[in-house]
Amino acid sequence: MNAAEPLLEPLLRGEFRALGRAMSWMEDGHPGAPALMAALWPRLGRATVVGLTGAPGAGKSTLTDRLAQALRKEGLKVGILAVDPTSPFSGGAILGDRIRMGRIAPDPGVFIRSLATRGALGGLSRATQDAIDLLDAAGFDWILVETVGVGQDEVDVVSCVHTCCVVLVPGLGDEIQALKAGIMEVADLFVLNKADRDGVEQLEAEIEGMKSLAHGGPWDPPVFRTVAQLGQGVAEVIQGIREHGAWLRQGDGLARKARERARLRFEALLAEETVRRAKARAGSARLEAAIASIAAHAQDPYRAVGSFLDESPEPSGR
Repeated sequence: MNAAEPLLEPLLRGEFRALGRAMSWMEDGHPGAPALMAALWPRLGRATVVGLTGAPGAGKSTLTDRLAQALRKEGLKVGILAVDPTSPFSGGAILGDRIRMGRIAPDPGVFIRSLATRGALGGLSRATQDAIDLLDAAGFDWILVETVGVGQDEVDVVSCVHTCCVVLVPGLGDEIQALKAGIMEVADLFVLNKADRDGVEQLEAEIEGMKSLAHGGPWDPPVFRTVAQLGQGVAEVIQGIREHGAWLRQGDGLARKARERARLRFEALLAEETVRRAKARAGSARLEAAIASIAAHAQDPYRAVGSFLDESPEPSGR
């Protein structure tokens, strides 16, 4: 019997235990994970997927919590994926989101999972993308992806979600620098959280000014003010997300998003599988020998990788 079969039906019913186990399969590279995803793949595409990104301290977790509360009042099931930074030493992550989202965590219509980036260059690991699909298959209406907020490297979030909300706070001093670093490019909505602070008018004016200088696209990202701690402005943000979704559906926006995400997933899996097969073919002794050779400057890393891939490396120029 296919190892994924006992997990498939309870997952499709939205059972939390099955969902959590399936996510662990994807994170750990369980042998049954590919078969499970293959069975789920034709059933995907119904959920609204929203990304929330921005600098640490912007209040993303509180805003996510408030968005989930508002959506639950409409009777919608909400999945929350909180992507945390991975420790470069232990491989672990700072997984405190159930504490930060204390209001919504006990709700049986909300599933919260913390995931580590595991060093993914775009801030989103392959397991996070798998988790989005699992929540979709399990019948969740909205999936909120709260990301690390690491500036330029965070742009992969735009390929994984339908609507990307960039969360900023007046007074931190690095808001516009983050925009200049490239995060402006991923915004479908700007959310100025903690808008009861001094400086919110200046921050909004700076954002509008940068929008006017940027090359105008077909969608003009609106700016919303919130005080997430008090629940203020949350309904307006949800309406803005829905308006962006309607705009995507009017043209080829959803199809374009699907292609972007398919490319990201395919290339990430291709890279992962290439590394796995190369290591398996070479064996640990050859791997360690290559590393030692590079460290001793006896062989450059490009030539070493080329030999692992059975390709002729380009001349190193030395």
